[in-house]
Amino acid sequence: MQDILEAIMAAEGSDRPARELAGIAGLPVPETYRGVVVRADETRMFDGLATRDKDPRKALHVQEVPTPELGPGEALVAVMASAINYNTVWTSIFEPLPTFKFLQRYGRLSELTRRHDLPYHVVGSDAAGVVLRTGPGVTKWKAGDEVVAHCLSVELEDAAGHDDTMLDPQQRIWGFETNFGGLAELCVVKANQLMPKPRHLSWEEAASPGLVNSTAYRQLVSHHGANMKQGDVVLIWGASGGLGGYATQMALNGGAIPVCVVSSPEKAELCRKMGAELVIDRTAEGFRFWKDEQTQDQDEWRRFGERIRELTGGEDPDIVFEHPGRETFGASVYVAKKGGTIVTCASTSGFLHQYDNRYLWMHLKRIIGSHFANYREAWEANRLVALGKVHPTVSKTYALEQTGQAAYEVHRNAHQGKVGVRCLAPSDGLGVRDRELRSRHEDAINRFRGH
Repeated sequence: MQDILEAIMAAEGSDRPARELAGIAGLPVPETYRGVVVRADETRMFDGLATRDKDPRKALHVQEVPTPELGPGEALVAVMASAINYNTVWTSIFEPLPTFKFLQRYGRLSELTRRHDLPYHVVGSDAAGVVLRTGPGVTKWKAGDEVVAHCLSVELEDAAGHDDTMLDPQQRIWGFETNFGGLAELCVVKANQLMPKPRHLSWEEAASPGLVNSTAYRQLVSHHGANMKQGDVVLIWGASGGLGGYATQMALNGGAIPVCVVSSPEKAELCRKMGAELVIDRTAEGFRFWKDEQTQDQDEWRRFGERIRELTGGEDPDIVFEHPGRETFGASVYVAKKGGTIVTCASTSGFLHQYDNRYLWMHLKRIIGSHFANYREAWEANRLVALGKVHPTVSKTYALEQTGQAAYEVHRNAHQGKVGVRCLAPSDGLGVRDRELRSRHEDAINRFRGH
């Protein structure tokens, strides 16, 4: 592994990094690598604890694991950096169920997929790194290519997947519903997960947008989601967070009017730094949408809707960008304009949503479920990053050995934007190839740093 890292690092000072990296093809593939895993024999460790009391630091381990054989259409990538997503938090606290059930189901599909059904699960759904090897049938990518990986793993043997790959019956989220994920020194992906690494970004910056940026693109921009247009008022929950930070940028970049909902003055300031003008600090303004565990407060829905109208000059949201779920969903349905759209994913505060259907059916509103993105959507989202139109939201990074702490911070919402993880990269700031483009966007790239 050290030889591979040295070959990648040799490109740092080179004026022809591609030539340096091409030499990786001649290096042997290590028999083992370090990965962040959860273990099948520990899935009951948090039994009896409330969700917030379950500690990812106890369940996530860094251990040496065997390097799997590559199958047709696959690539082995040396991972320089990855990032924490909420699905890694779910995996680490074994909610809503242990991910080993996903691995077992995938393992029954074929002889090749049986590799994934193991007593450990290498997690992580983001990665930036360098291709080491490609399997049979791969023609678009080669050893030495600098890449990022999106997290859609799909077999594409069923007709249902050929209009929208997210509808393929064998669609899975890599590193969550498959093994050999990105929080590791090496990862295994399908070749159609790969995209070019944005040349002006460092490894940890390039790794961070993948899952959340693509998810936000499908939710807001794609015709599979809200099909956002110029001038739309878009209510964005958690607008400075891992997902909301990209939704806010896409709304601004697409000519929409974001109304950013956050939970602290610091998060409100980050939204303003991104260019948003309409911000609601729901903690400071005391919005509480539940009277108790069973009863929502419709008076608070109304007060919230009035606050939005106050900011927008009397307009209700055309689109509500929903991802907290249970805590906010009733309010989201209520405040959306007549004929408006609530587009939802994730449900980080709870999966069981309750809302008053009168405000949906009588006002002709729509609820759209949105899950990650297909390859085209992920590619377009990555292209916006590569062009400097959308910027990473990395606030801090951790070494691979500290992944448990990184996941703990995301679990407790003690973070801003995205939390990165250095896998093979020995420090932040490496991997930048286009200094000129970076210099034009340096402030935007770094605006989440230190928060």
